[in-house]
Amino acid sequence: MDERGNFGSKLGIVLATAGSAVGLGNVWRFPYMAGENGGAAFILVYFLCILALGIPGMISEFIVGRHAQSNAARAYDRLSGGKPWKFVGYLGILTSTIILGFYAVVAGWCLQYLVASVSGHVSGNAEAVQQYFQQFSSDPVKPALWAVAFIFITHLVIVRGVRRGIEHASKLLMPLLLILLLVIVVASCLLPGAIDGVRFLLKPDFSKLSGNVLLDALGQSFFSLSLGTACLCTYASYFARDTNLVRAAGQIALVDTLIAILAGLMIFPAAFSVGVKPDAGPSLIFITLPNVFQQAFSGMPVVGYIIGVMFYALLVFAALTSTISMHEIGTAFFTEEFSLRRRYSAWIVTLVTSVLAVVCSLSVGAEPGLSIMNLSVMDFCDTLTANFMLPFGALLTCLFVGWYIPRKLVLDEFTNWGSLRGSLFGLYFFAVRYLCPVCISLIFLHQMGVI
Repeated sequence: MDERGNFGSKLGIVLATAGSAVGLGNVWRFPYMAGENGGAAFILVYFLCILALGIPGMISEFIVGRHAQSNAARAYDRLSGGKPWKFVGYLGILTSTIILGFYAVVAGWCLQYLVASVSGHVSGNAEAVQQYFQQFSSDPVKPALWAVAFIFITHLVIVRGVRRGIEHASKLLMPLLLILLLVIVVASCLLPGAIDGVRFLLKPDFSKLSGNVLLDALGQSFFSLSLGTACLCTYASYFARDTNLVRAAGQIALVDTLIAILAGLMIFPAAFSVGVKPDAGPSLIFITLPNVFQQAFSGMPVVGYIIGVMFYALLVFAALTSTISMHEIGTAFFTEEFSLRRRYSAWIVTLVTSVLAVVCSLSVGAEPGLSIMNLSVMDFCDTLTANFMLPFGALLTCLFVGWYIPRKLVLDEFTNWGSLRGSLFGLYFFAVRYLCPVCISLIFLHQMGVI
């Protein structure tokens, strides 16, 4: 078995862990939710949800991972003394594997669109763009190949290890992502009529806030920070013992939220400039926005071409930082639990998720008959993980940290064994014991349609 790795710098910790949180959902889900649910009012509620649920949840997973210095399954097993709590780690590993399988399909679409935008194939009127997407997504071979290609690119990063692979990739991808995002935001906000899009996103409208909006904000904060996937626990096992867990969690949450807001400032000004109100989901990324950028920069076709290429490069980078973290969870598990070399463990995860990705791709394209419970395999995997496995895993982690493991152990990790001030510990411990379980339960019931 290969020697266990670790992150080499505090910047690497923040960028890698923030990269696991920053993904395609930041681009197509958060901006739309904010714009439709009160703009800056929703952003304020979302920020409060990050403070109440996101950061305490992150710190809890950090504590488990760093204390155990092992993969998620072994981490919960060690801290519980072999009790059934180890199931939580296995649940997180299974959840991340399923997510990687179907997430790679959409990531593969982004990669294909990047190549197509470079070659100038994503062009024409709205009908042509829509037809291009329909033809591509229904092809039995191309989408599956792109999904597998994306997993293989992820594999190439993972086999290089924590410091030379994950950390180096994060230090490259995250700054590039931010630079691309800022360039497109500036270009978008300089368009005629762009101020209407900025106002749509950022103007506070507290009249739109409701119980459902609060639950949506809670859910977005929960999923945006990768709670319940075992990712945070796995990455924390590579943290140095002197890492300030509270500061790291705050920095990661700040980066994730900033990128989500910038994504809105990228999308809405351009859309409003050409009179298009963007929707959410894949249609926004692959049908609406290509046409929006072409129309918005119709007087400067070269600029429009560059913006289009940069946009899909941004999506590829955002997707890759997420797939790297999901792949690492399973790779660490097989490496440590079965005493395998890292490259063999990585191949196991790559092959398993590639098979799942192919099935998911076919189920939403060439073979719609591939379904489970009247849902395509891809939609079923999405529903299963988002509505059940993620909330359940995060809830169990909060109960585990808040009620099962010794309070002194939690305090020691929180304060780095007394070397840091623990003035916020009481507030954190109250949140992880009471507030987070209640919030996660509400999210779960909301996803189920009960409330």
